Amino acid sequence: MKQFVWLTGLVSVIVALVFSQGWAQTQPKPGTKAPVITHSYAIEKGRFGDVLKVYVEANDPDSDMFRIAVVVDQVGEGRYPTDWIYLKSQDKGHFVGYLQWNTYSSNMDALSEWTYIAIKVSVFDKAGNESNVVVFPFEFISEVISNPPLPAPFNVANIPRLGHIDINLFEPLETVGHD
Repeated sequence: MKQFVWLTGLVSVIVALVFSQGWAQTQPKPGTKAPVITHSYAIEKGRFGDVLKVYVEANDPDSDMFRIAVVVDQVGEGRYPTDWIYLKSQDKGHFVGYLQWNTYSSNMDALSEWTYIAIKVSVFDKAGNESNVVVFPFEFISEVISNPPLPAPFNVANIPRLGHIDINLFEPLETVGHD
């Protein structure tokens, strides 16, 4: 069973990565330009309950970035509703920072080891243009691992938090108390 779940998770993450390139890409509205995510980073494994930081840098030539979309696909559970993180006025033209996700969910005490998710992040501007979509595969494990050093441009002091991801995960094999 564990091998089946692991293989299913791996295949789902690969499919998500392959087909998400250009996932919601549309042409910018006339007279506008879409934002662009220039750099991104997140670790690929961690424990349920740990804080996950998703690092993103984006630019918008029109300086009208409005909000960040975060979508999570979970093997065995499906896609969760989009979580929107609204940008501060100083971040409308360019930002570099992280999205904080406290992965503990109030609806359960634990999540099965080897649970796979894909975290999709994009940026929308006021005209409704969507940036490129970046996808972060992530696996929940029980062991403690040390995080590698952050890559540039995130390897400097005082990277600001852009907001909190507010998505509560569900255990794929449990259906009690969940529609």
